[in-house]
Amino acid sequence: MRMLCIDGGGIRGVFALAILQAIEKEYTCPISDLFDVVAGTSTGAVIAASVVLKKPMDDVMESYQAYGKKIFVRQAKVGLFKSIYSDHYLRRFFRKAFGEITLADINKPLLIPAVDVTNGKPFIHRSNYGHLENDDLTVKLWDAILSSCSAPVFFPPNNINNQYLSIDGGLWANNPSLVCVTEGIHQFKKDIREIEIFSIGTGIQHIDFTIGKDKYWGAKHWLPFHFPSMKMTPKLLDLALQLSSESVTYHCHHLLGNNYFRLNGELGEEMPFDEVKFMDKLIELGNQAFLNKRDEIMNFVSKKA
Repeated sequence: MRMLCIDGGGIRGVFALAILQAIEKEYTCPISDLFDVVAGTSTGAVIAASVVLKKPMDDVMESYQAYGKKIFVRQAKVGLFKSIYSDHYLRRFFRKAFGEITLADINKPLLIPAVDVTNGKPFIHRSNYGHLENDDLTVKLWDAILSSCSAPVFFPPNNINNQYLSIDGGLWANNPSLVCVTEGIHQFKKDIREIEIFSIGTGIQHIDFTIGKDKYWGAKHWLPFHFPSMKMTPKLLDLALQLSSESVTYHCHHLLGNNYFRLNGELGEEMPFDEVKFMDKLIELGNQAFLNKRDEIMNFVSKKA
């Protein structure tokens, strides 16, 4: 069973998209045709849902470029009294892209990690492929994706049918590979040796926490402000997401061995998930990551294709 897993990372999702664009061009078929199960967290959920619906990756990239600058327009500089970003354009983007499609309408296995913050537990939105833990398949696809993208402080929690509030799945599964391992064993009754995962990251940042003279670390160190704009950067959240992804990568390499292929790349600097100015560079780095590993990617994807 071959699975595609896509990390969270905000606007850095274009890094993963560039890789999938290149793969789609190589095979001249929808990405969905190459995988049995697709999973994505946060921005990866947007891409994963697009893959399952067989949307061309070129079109998805165009949507990111068109909506990115609108989504990341600040309504607050610090986020003390309201979220830094409104989810207005995020909702508009998702509703336009996915319409009225519900999870019940999708038969191909799709996994979207989120957090049920009302009840304090991790949560997975699943499509309609027979999983017994599917509580509500009437949830709109765009609603499930919005839940997985609602990063605390930066976006408001997503209200699911007035039943619970949902926030970013990256808080527990920014790299959804282990979610897929569990699903393969529990739901599909596969031996772990039958599970093959192609995992795509959104770039590895060099997040600078330099040792300085100040030993009393507070908010200004973990969530630094830039003067005179007083713009806060998501340094701590980016670090947490990156650590989550890389720890899952480590465990999956040990669990699956050569059946786990992880494609990521060094970004060389800090590229916060909300900085749209890095989009062109991220796309370039994604293309380069593909070229650097092209033969290995083709061999892995083609093993049983």
